[in-house]
Amino acid sequence: MKTWLPPVIFGVLLVAVWQLVTDIGGLPSFLLPSPTSIFEQFRANLGNITTASMATGKNAFIGLVVGSLLGLLAAAVAVRLRIVDELLSPIAAAAAAIPIVALAPVFNSMFSATTDLPRRLVVTIVVFFPVFVSAAKGLRQVAPVHLDLMQASAASNGQITRLVRFPTALPLIFTGLRVAAPNAVIAAIITEYFGGLQNGLGSRITSAASNTAYPRAWAYVLGAVIVGLLFFLLVLLLERLATRRPARSALTA
Repeated sequence: MKTWLPPVIFGVLLVAVWQLVTDIGGLPSFLLPSPTSIFEQFRANLGNITTASMATGKNAFIGLVVGSLLGLLAAAVAVRLRIVDELLSPIAAAAAAIPIVALAPVFNSMFSATTDLPRRLVVTIVVFFPVFVSAAKGLRQVAPVHLDLMQASAASNGQITRLVRFPTALPLIFTGLRVAAPNAVIAAIITEYFGGLQNGLGSRITSAASNTAYPRAWAYVLGAVIVGLLFFLLVLLLERLATRRPARSALTA
């Protein structure tokens, strides 16, 4: 209760203050709609919000899985081969510095705008960097005595990576995933602002805002918040499952 009760109380108080400010201050809806009007639009458009969330969530999930796997694989190779590390590290840093607003239009021009491939590629690039950096740092944090023990047991590099490096790096790997998961949803939504299929949350937000239906636009934003929280909770669940069981030692393996 000490973990989840304080943020819940803070969220309730924030919504209450928000409602009071919009009611007493008489703020126009284009500036800040009231929470009640947003919830009404959310309930009225629940079907469309669910459909758009599924489309955006699918792109974010595929990009998250692909980007994470590529980041883990690249980190494992970079730790073993120094030349690969020297090549991948600056490339990964450069990829992280490229803004999404620049990647999305380019990928829409390079690939067909009638498919979700450009959006998934953007999400993959956004996810790759934090996973790669966290995994590479974690894979290097292995006690020398453990490496000496594995080498004395005639273990191969693959066995060392699988039985020693990855179990040791799990906390840092999941740190990177906790950062990458919400960013995957954000990237998927932003890419939808630049054309392509009009089936995701980003396109619905821009469509509602352009029609001055600001409470409905905020309702889709609420749907995006829910999707981002679900991705974050999924990573927390995977982390709990992965770290709940003690890793097998190299000797017993």
